[in-house]
Amino acid sequence: MGFIFEVFDKTGRKIHLSKERWSHIRTEHPEISEPNDLVLALSSTQKMLLSDRDENVMWYFMFKKEKKLYLKVAVKYLNGEGYVITAHYTSKIQ
Repeated sequence: MGFIFEVFDKTGRKIHLSKERWSHIRTEHPEISEPNDLVLALSSTQKMLLSDRDENVMWYFMFKKEKKLYLKVAVKYLNGEGYVITAHYTSKIQ
């Protein structure tokens, strides 16, 4: 399986985005057009929250001024490394 990117978050953990997950994001959330937006959200996140549904999932948030929304990226961690599950825009950090 190929990766679109690998990046380190603010805490130094490695995260990747697979081609399959990028295809999912583009299909389900076409307003996200560039994987670079996800790289920025992960590497310079403004807020990180632990998912309230899965203790292995972290949510990363970055405010996008031009959209007046937060880009929320969900990352699942297994064996110390993370992979992007999905991403979408939201009006609130939650």
